[in-house]
Amino acid sequence: MDLGVCYFPTDYGIDMTELGRALEERGFKSLFVPEHTHIPLSRRTPFPGGGELPRRYSHTHDPFVALSFAAAATRRLKVGTGILLVPQHEPIVTAKAIASLDQLSGGRFVFGIGGGWNVDEMENHGATHATRFKIMREHVLAMKALWTQDEASFHGEFVKFDPTWSWPKPRQKPYPPILLGGETDHTLRRIIEYCDGWLPRPRGFDPVQGIDRMRRMASEKKRDPASLSVTVFAAPPDAAVLESYAKAGIDGALLAIPDSSRDEILRQLDQWAPLAKAHA
Repeated sequence: MDLGVCYFPTDYGIDMTELGRALEERGFKSLFVPEHTHIPLSRRTPFPGGGELPRRYSHTHDPFVALSFAAAATRRLKVGTGILLVPQHEPIVTAKAIASLDQLSGGRFVFGIGGGWNVDEMENHGATHATRFKIMREHVLAMKALWTQDEASFHGEFVKFDPTWSWPKPRQKPYPPILLGGETDHTLRRIIEYCDGWLPRPRGFDPVQGIDRMRRMASEKKRDPASLSVTVFAAPPDAAVLESYAKAGIDGALLAIPDSSRDEILRQLDQWAPLAKAHA
């Protein structure tokens, strides 16, 4: 099982170049970053975690720029979005950014995606809460066309373009792995239709039951269960829990780096380094 981290890349946090090197030196396999393009001041959408929205949500770097710095400073570290709010991104531009990052990193990008929770934020991008998953599906399918076809076209409800050229293509073939966050059966149905893996959160997640549920639903839809991976997002840094994940067949786990100072983050990584080595 690969052990990586997830981290909010903020303008007051650790430098992404230094973080990438620190992770690779300590044996971690991946770095995933979330994003919020902006946070509307209306705040009419409650924070799902309860209470006040943490400062980091309004201070995130662009994920592709942040990951590019981490990728350029490392040789083996996988870099991924965890998650990219796909309905808020124009798909032609996003496909170009992802293909470029995957090419320039030597095929190390992982595309973690989600529909989003902040209604105010997505509406500023022309998306709505009711249609966000339909938009996400079309955006992903359109990007796949751009990545895999020399003369790509797409005509859906939300995305429309006639035959077009778009290079570079991703280094990974046919494209970087696409992992979808969420825990419901709706999430799993979307994964089985157009994704390559699952990014569940640990609260209430049973690894054995979760994998069995995903494999059963995949088989019912004639999708090869072996083609789907599972990576637990914000997994607990507990050796026994991580070992239970590995024994259940979980492919990866991401530890959540705290929103703290550079020195505190490096001390935390030192404490977690034995866990990374145990799952090397």
